[in-house]
Amino acid sequence: MKVHNTEFPGLLIIEPDVFYDTRGYFFESYNKLKYTNNEVVYEPVQDNESSSSRGVIRGLHYQEEPFAQAKLIRVIEGRIYDIALDIRRGSPTFGKWFGLIIDSEKKLQFLIPKGFAHGFSVLSERAIVLYKCDNIYSVQHERGINALDPALGIDWMIRDEAPVISPKDMNQPLFKDITTNFIFSE
Repeated sequence: MKVHNTEFPGLLIIEPDVFYDTRGYFFESYNKLKYTNNEVVYEPVQDNESSSSRGVIRGLHYQEEPFAQAKLIRVIEGRIYDIALDIRRGSPTFGKWFGLIIDSEKKLQFLIPKGFAHGFSVLSERAIVLYKCDNIYSVQHERGINALDPALGIDWMIRDEAPVISPKDMNQPLFKDITTNFIFSE
């Protein structure tokens, strides 16, 4: 397993060791000891899975404390453009986003820490995405940001069709209007 840092403190790209042979492949999608040995502090308690078709945008979602969630994202089938938006007040990257193409071929994983809003767009005909979360879902603490907020300038890489976004996500506030209890600490 290789851990790649980004310019965003705490935002990591995980490259698992994948073993291929004539039967197919095998890899450990999560190994607590390997994470510990790589100084990655993360323990999932809930798995979520979504299936979406080309052009779908999900997000930008987050949960406030005390139910904030770090998420380990991987793609089981297809290809997505995954976005993490830093919403930690005082962070050197506050209000900036990082995008990463994740697919079922390369098997990269994206570890998004607490204090980031998360979303993705589907670039393949279909994508199945697995989110390992380190805290449980809480409807009272769920929040969102409008993924099409022009101030964010996110290119969701949807080219040939209109994006498909749920009414709930379309009605999320703009970034300038969100409230967040995340404070950056090194």
